[in-house]
Amino acid sequence: MIRLRLKAIDWPRRALALTDTPHPDCPDCGGEGWIAYDYGDEYGEYADTGWDPCDCWDDTRHLVLLPLPRLPRWLRRRTNDGRDPWAPAGYSNEPPF
Repeated sequence: MIRLRLKAIDWPRRALALTDTPHPDCPDCGGEGWIAYDYGDEYGEYADTGWDPCDCWDDTRHLVLLPLPRLPRWLRRRTNDGRDPWAPAGYSNEPPF
């Protein structure tokens, strides 16, 4: 059974693609598409959680349906410094400060 869905991809170019989804009845991942495992540091304490892809799904396989256009240069965000671009001088004078 094929479980297709639409997905926006951004490499090598922004496009709308048709891709597969994980098998919903997979006994290994339970339909999530990845298997989580916890690992520790050199002292045996919890360090982080790792994720391995499940064999029931390959998230790199897709079929490009439609290339998406790039945003015009004036619509692209130049900086992300947290200032409000619509406030006077780029800073808000409304509470909370």
